Amino acid sequence: MDYAQVIQPLFSTLWYLVPLAILAAVIQSPWFKGKAGEAVVNLSAKLFLDRTRYHLIKNVTLPTEDGSTQIDHIIVSRYGVFVVETKNMKGWIFGGEKQRYWTQKIFKHSQKFQNPLHQNYKHVKTLQSLLGLGDEQVYSLVVFVGDSTFKTPMPKSVTYGGGYIRFIKAHDEEQLSEAEVHSIIETIQSGRLAATFKSHRQHVAHVEQAVAKKESEPRCLKCRGEMVRRTVKLGENAGKEFTGCKAFPKCRGVAGALNFHSELIFWD
Repeated sequence: MDYAQVIQPLFSTLWYLVPLAILAAVIQSPWFKGKAGEAVVNLSAKLFLDRTRYHLIKNVTLPTEDGSTQIDHIIVSRYGVFVVETKNMKGWIFGGEKQRYWTQKIFKHSQKFQNPLHQNYKHVKTLQSLLGLGDEQVYSLVVFVGDSTFKTPMPKSVTYGGGYIRFIKAHDEEQLSEAEVHSIIETIQSGRLAATFKSHRQHVAHVEQAVAKKESEPRCLKCRGEMVRRTVKLGENAGKEFTGCKAFPKCRGVAGALNFHSELIFWD
């Protein structure tokens, strides 16, 4: 049997499904979701912020001591510099300001992701170092877009959709002169890495290495938090070192061979 005679008319009829399948895969990819979320934030800034007072700089990659860091949006104004991290996610979002990981829940499926406030902290500090600005002049802002709902109280700097515009406009005290604003824009533009495929791949490789390093670090078996070296202060094990949960006293997770009950441990 000549299968070519069967396949050829079938392919001629259904060929359009191939590009549709490729397009569907691209749309569902994290890369596309990230770009779509950034586009929403960019459009909102252009529509609802006065361009003569607020200057949007997109997709800025800055060099750091250990590689590079990529900032989704920087909005420079006389009222301060706003460093915006965008998250395009759906489902329920659980998290707290000091928690290392937040949780995304879609029906029965849960997935942890890095606290975006912690993620944006490095962006802010890198930018402050470059510009020589203080904490009162640079604001961290996290914007969620997509079909997501906050299920835990969030700080004011974590917003949904257009809420970030209200956050920015609420800061109406001048922190910078017009000359300083233009100087900041020039410094960012001259200090950023060129937006090339090579610089992007280098940044992605740096992020992958950082994630792999964090994943290899020991985790608390109780809360999955970070573990640190501690010293027992009281009891028969006083003076001995062990690995305990960094979240103590909220969590008393312990790793190691010391033979005692975690609820009786006192450490520094």
